This record gives sequence, structure tokens and C-alpha cells, in this order.
Amino acid sequence: MNPITHFLVSWDIANVAPLERRDRALVTIAGVIPDIDGFGAIPELLTRNSDHPLFWWTDYHHILGHNLSFGLIVVLGSFAIAKKRWKTALLAFLTFHLHIFGDVLGGRGPDGYQWPIPYLYPFSDAWLLVWKGQWELNAWPNFVVTGIALFLMFFFAWKLGFSPLEMISTSADHAFVQTLRKRFGEPGTLG
Repeated sequence: MNPITHFLVSWDIANVAPLERRDRALVTIAGVIPDIDGFGAIPELLTRNSDHPLFWWTDYHHILGHNLSFGLIVVLGSFAIAKKRWKTALLAFLTFHLHIFGDVLGGRGPDGYQWPIPYLYPFSDAWLLVWKGQWELNAWPNFVVTGIALFLMFFFAWKLGFSPLEMISTSADHAFVQTLRKRFGEPGTLG
């Protein structure tokens, strides 16, 4: 799935329980961080016409960050710096695995390659997660998931009074929420 979809789904999950700003950010990051192994695309693109191209994206995407070992590091890190440690760690574990699940469902490339995920890497490559029905990145189910996650993000921002913008700027977050509330009314005034 698209990293934006992973981000929106993870932020929505971060809001199913009352968490503070930092803890919501940790849960959200846990759902996006597996794609850090996708940054290998940059050196691969920069060296593709050289005598010694670096195939860091081709060789390592969906491997280094998409496994249980990396997930446990992310969850332990979240636990260590969260205020509500157990709740944050459990939700980080969930969003990390929703990322993997989303990639198994809808991460097939346009060339048909399915990006199997070596879940037990680096200890074993015996358990590769792959689904033969995996849809392409630009298939309609991915757009539906993104649309639902986007709708929930707007709803949570309106209802709870904060949005994903809080991770970047509290003033931008406040302006965004106030704009939503001016357009759709205050949460307690409906119905």
C-alpha cells in the first residue's frame, strides 16, 4: 500500500484509545516506519547508470523493515518513550502489523511482482508472507481503504480536536480543526 495510506490508517488507530500527542505520534510512526527500507530507492536511482549500481531498493525493500524482528524493536522503542506505555506499545504493534497486512493485500507492483515479506527475517526465510490475490498498488481497493482512512481522519480531527498536523505544528493543527468545526459545527451541537 501507499505510505500515505499506511500513515492515515495508523493515525486513525492511534485515536481509538485516549493517548497523548507523543503516544499518538509513536503509534502512527510504527505503522509507517516499515517503509524505511524503501529509501534504498534513492541510491539505486542515483547509481543505476554507473559501473557499480546499488540495488538497495530492489534487494532490501520489504525485507529490512517488514519483519517481526524490526517490529519488536519499534514496539520496544515505543514502550520506552511513551507516557502510556502498554497502550501505546500494543497499538504500535497493531499498526506495524497492519502495515505488513496492507502490503500483503495490496502491494503488488505494476510488473506483477508480489513483494513477498520474510516475516521471520533475519532468523529464517522459511515463512514468506504472500497472497496470490494481491492487488496492485493502484487498484481500486487501495483507493477505497485510503478514502475510508481519510474520512476517519477528518472525523477524528473534528470530533477530538486534533489532526495528524499536530506532529508538525500545533498552530497548523489548531487552524485545521477550527476550519473543520466552522464548516461542520462543534461536535456537541449536532443532532
